[in-house]
Amino acid sequence: MSPTPDAVPGSGVGPTTPVEWQVATDPRFTTVVAGGRLRTGPDRDHTVKVDVTGLAPDTWYWYRFRHGGAYSPVGRTRTAPARDAAVDRLRMGVVSCSNWQAGHFAAYRHLADRDDLDLVVHLGDYLYEYGASSAALRPHDPPVETTTLAHYRRRHAQYKSDPHLAALHARVPFVVTWDDHEVANNAWAGGAQNHTAPQEGTWTDRRAAAHRAYAEWMPVRYEPGGRLYRRLTFGRLAELSLLDLRTYRSRQAAHPFDPVISDPARTMTGANQLDWLTSGLTTAHAQWKLVGNPVMIAPVRFPSTLSTRELHAVSELLGPVGGIPYNVDQWDGYTADRATVFATLRDHGVRDTVFLTGDIHSAWAAELPSDPLTYPLTGDSLGTELVCTSVTSDNLDEILGVPPRTGSLAVEAAVRLNNPHVRHLDFDAHGYSVLQVAPDAVRMDWYALDDRTDPASPARHAASVRVPAGTQHVRPTTEPLR
Repeated sequence: MSPTPDAVPGSGVGPTTPVEWQVATDPRFTTVVAGGRLRTGPDRDHTVKVDVTGLAPDTWYWYRFRHGGAYSPVGRTRTAPARDAAVDRLRMGVVSCSNWQAGHFAAYRHLADRDDLDLVVHLGDYLYEYGASSAALRPHDPPVETTTLAHYRRRHAQYKSDPHLAALHARVPFVVTWDDHEVANNAWAGGAQNHTAPQEGTWTDRRAAAHRAYAEWMPVRYEPGGRLYRRLTFGRLAELSLLDLRTYRSRQAAHPFDPVISDPARTMTGANQLDWLTSGLTTAHAQWKLVGNPVMIAPVRFPSTLSTRELHAVSELLGPVGGIPYNVDQWDGYTADRATVFATLRDHGVRDTVFLTGDIHSAWAAELPSDPLTYPLTGDSLGTELVCTSVTSDNLDEILGVPPRTGSLAVEAAVRLNNPHVRHLDFDAHGYSVLQVAPDAVRMDWYALDDRTDPASPARHAASVRVPAGTQHVRPTTEPLR
């Protein structure tokens, strides 16, 4: 809520004003266990964020805010289990790539309607920086590409106004990391494909503005200039490491055959984050090592049999790809860092590592081959990767201009033939995933919307896989989680 009519998001005006907050053990607030009062103003776009301490572990709570005589809608959240707790099950929604202009967020509505989720993990591209398109179903606000603090604040506010996203935020806690579109497409430490200086200002100023708005508007313990990558623990069952793969990375290779791809001086993660990730994998307290991974880590070689049109469409979907080897915006373009991660898993005998990935608007289940050349013979796998679809962002069928499950089928078959460690692939679906973590296995269910342009779109169960404990292999399964 805004304290005055003119204090709209991004305006930079309005008074500094007090806001009260309460946390209770019931939705009627008969038992309030925490509360307080703080002040907010135009310096943080009149947003409010409270880091509440002293709550019991593994407990549902309800929260609300009050300004003057008006209460906010009631939200619900859940605390994580105690570090040493034995946890039988953890269930989460997994989403990424939610472009306002491309469709309605019905996927969020379906997740909010469930009553079995402990949290939602958003793996990046929570919003998009693009200017308004004349062909858009829902034009962006502001109607220009976001480059300033006021722009990013208005864009965050617009996305938060979606009723399905608001309902999901109010239903379960979000765990988030960013990819590139929270700032600009194909971002790296010193710039982005979608940033032009000096017309759009300096990259340093633009990124600082985007990160500040993200810190204000997103439910995350992050302050501008701080560290976004972090690790969450869910008893002895699982640890979830959230990566930041944009802030520290070297510039992308010029093309898939560029020799800098394997240069150990280049990095995807930055040295400190890579050390943090690998040490966390080898010293993990919990059974399952989950990694929130904004871009795909499994090696993918693209078949030379694809037509020029198909290669162009795959390139538009996944990023810069060549006729054979790599998508250089993914870990395939930073093979030294990936080799370090894979060597850590192999040399330390790390088991039960699952990378949860977004970014590429498609559903994948892949094993992580110890050696891609010998994998077809040995099947040696160091871990697994499960990739969620986009919520709304364009998929291969839209880029090709063909009906779903037609032209994409040949591309999927060719990719799987050249990459036998890819166990499931769907280039066309929009929707969401549900991940269950249990001592015996991790399972992923993919759900596909019938029509991303319809806010009331039904969703159907599209596919499921499981990763049995100790195996490092993906197994198909038919029945969704109940």
